[in-house]
Amino acid sequence: MTPGDIGRAAALLRAGELVAFPTETVYGLGADATNRAAVEAVFAAKGRPAVNPLIVHLADGDAARREAHFDDRAERLAERFWPGPLTLVLRRRADSVLAAAISAGLETVALRVPCHATALELLRAVGRPIAAPSANPSGRLSPTTAAHVAEGLGGAVAMILDDGPCPLGLESTVISLDGEARLLRPGGLAKDAIEGEIGPLAGPADQKIRAPGMMASHYAPRLPLRLDAEAPEAGEAFLGFGPACADATLNLSPSGDLDEAAANLYAMLHRLDRSDFTAIAVTPIPHEGRGAAINDRLARGAARS
Repeated sequence: MTPGDIGRAAALLRAGELVAFPTETVYGLGADATNRAAVEAVFAAKGRPAVNPLIVHLADGDAARREAHFDDRAERLAERFWPGPLTLVLRRRADSVLAAAISAGLETVALRVPCHATALELLRAVGRPIAAPSANPSGRLSPTTAAHVAEGLGGAVAMILDDGPCPLGLESTVISLDGEARLLRPGGLAKDAIEGEIGPLAGPADQKIRAPGMMASHYAPRLPLRLDAEAPEAGEAFLGFGPACADATLNLSPSGDLDEAAANLYAMLHRLDRSDFTAIAVTPIPHEGRGAAINDRLARGAARS
């Protein structure tokens, strides 16, 4: 990344173009969230169903409050966890400037303030909210490097702002505060940390898609996934975790560190997906901490297999 790249990316976004950029979670496919045509171009580039809402990224909490209604719970979570990997689904303000397509027909909007210096610098330079789902074809593996973006979206973007690998490597945790507090998608921020601020979280009330990452089949490699495998079968790559998996094709964390495993998950799945193996077997992953989000992504990825 060169000194002028932020300014060039901001100018492209203001002109209605699509720009992929890094966050602490994954690379996002950015568009001016106030521009209807730009937002519609995001759906078209990804092949994303129109019923699947987009997350809007903002430079700070004040910018978020201009687009949605914040109750005491939202204020506490924003104060504690923004900037960070937390998305809040809130009732949209009547005077919101966001394009209607972002909400996919819902009366809510999904907002977050990323914790990544380049992303925040870009948001400040643009001076507008940026809609930014993961910069990959819909349903496929999320990108954690600029190379992943280029491979998946090719010429669909005007620019890829390359600032190296995403440090967290998993999408944000999504919480709905439109009524009862609900966990819609586990992610980079642990459920326990959120409950420590606002109390117990319920699960989704129904099967309706109210936020990104809720589709049953999602985050999928091209190769079939076989989960909770003790060993690979013929032709399978073996994705391991922990010291007991020393002979794995790739190991998410030889020491058994779930944060390291989360950071490596998509990058390793991308590598195996480009291999000569016929499928990917994945060892059991603990469910505590970021393991809950890892298992969620693997389960949704396997649903397409």
